[in-house]
Amino acid sequence: MNRRQMLGQTAACATLVATAGYVSAQEKTNKPADNRPHYRAKEIIGANIQIEGDQAVGTVDDIVLDSDGNVDYLIAVNEDNKYVTIPWDAAQFNLQEKTARVNITPEKFNKVPVYTNQQYPNFAQPAYRTQTYQYFGLTPGQERRMIRRAARNR
Repeated sequence: MNRRQMLGQTAACATLVATAGYVSAQEKTNKPADNRPHYRAKEIIGANIQIEGDQAVGTVDDIVLDSDGNVDYLIAVNEDNKYVTIPWDAAQFNLQEKTARVNITPEKFNKVPVYTNQQYPNFAQPAYRTQTYQYFGLTPGQERRMIRRAARNR
């Protein structure tokens, strides 16, 4: 075997190894990070919001993302064109019926602060986040913080 043939075979082996590594990396990045359901925004926006007693209280008008791209809140608009912030973690979706079910009584839901499109709250303020979660019987959880930290470290 002459030098040219050896160089050709070495280059072919290097290309094969590099290609296998690239394919392997692609396979790893194409796998979903977890088994949680994934939704498209257009599947969520316009969904009817239902609370306990199958009471319709509005529709999803918007979705709020944090600086890392994680969904934090649904913004629902009611029949009076008032907006309500609902923690993402409070909603259970049925895409076939295009509904978001929220486990809150009508009495508690009527106490949740509303606002207009002229004056949105500061969604990033920790006190607002805690207060909003408390209306829905939730606490901003450790799991959510871990997800955000992992996203920042990518």
